[in-house]
Amino acid sequence: MGRLAVITLTLNEEGNIGPCLESVRWADECIVVDSGSTDRTLEIARQYTERILTIPWEGYGAARNRAIEESGAEWILWLDADERVTPDLADEIRAIVSADDQSVDGYAIARRAYFLGRWIRHSGWYPSRVVRLFRRARGHFSQHQVHERLDFSGTVRTTRHDLLHFTDPNLVHYLTKLNRYTTLAAADMMQAGRLFSLADLLLRPPFQFLKMYVLRLGMLDGIQGFMLCVLSAAYVFTKYAKLWELQHGTTKEH
Repeated sequence: MGRLAVITLTLNEEGNIGPCLESVRWADECIVVDSGSTDRTLEIARQYTERILTIPWEGYGAARNRAIEESGAEWILWLDADERVTPDLADEIRAIVSADDQSVDGYAIARRAYFLGRWIRHSGWYPSRVVRLFRRARGHFSQHQVHERLDFSGTVRTTRHDLLHFTDPNLVHYLTKLNRYTTLAAADMMQAGRLFSLADLLLRPPFQFLKMYVLRLGMLDGIQGFMLCVLSAAYVFTKYAKLWELQHGTTKEH
């Protein structure tokens, strides 16, 4: 019979961390890694767990790896603070961990996103299954500052039930996140030695829109789907524009 640790990262998540941890209160361990919250995030988190680490920010991957290192459980479930485990998914995960089938090392879980008041069913956002539940010894996270990936080895199955993602309740939230994430993404590309190309700036944004809105049927997600596809193209444009800025040093005064 296995044990489960839930790990999540926080920075000023007072509106999210309570419902997130409440949805996994049944787990054997809950580990919160905080990077300097100044709101009530830590006060709320302490109502659910004593396993709270406050560390300097070194990127999403590094923070998640630190949480894994702190865990003594065999199974890891990683969540964002704005995600919720439904009762059905909780029952399924408990059964998986309890059975501890040695022939399976991880489970990919579909994530259903609530964007600007609508559940997104297309646009490439759903089902978009990612390994979220895995054996601790089988995975660790890449060192990217944003959009880190789980480097995982082993046999993967899928869960029947979805994870809920309450992302972007308004455009201010999305655009604030877009600004932060594109800065980190440009820094990642710069560090990896990626050189700016005008073709990236000209071609990638419209291709992103067409891929999401037409090929992945974002048109079926209503006005929210249209806005999501446009904003995703804007994300791509901004990321490469910031890469250009980093390589040309335009932030310096002349």
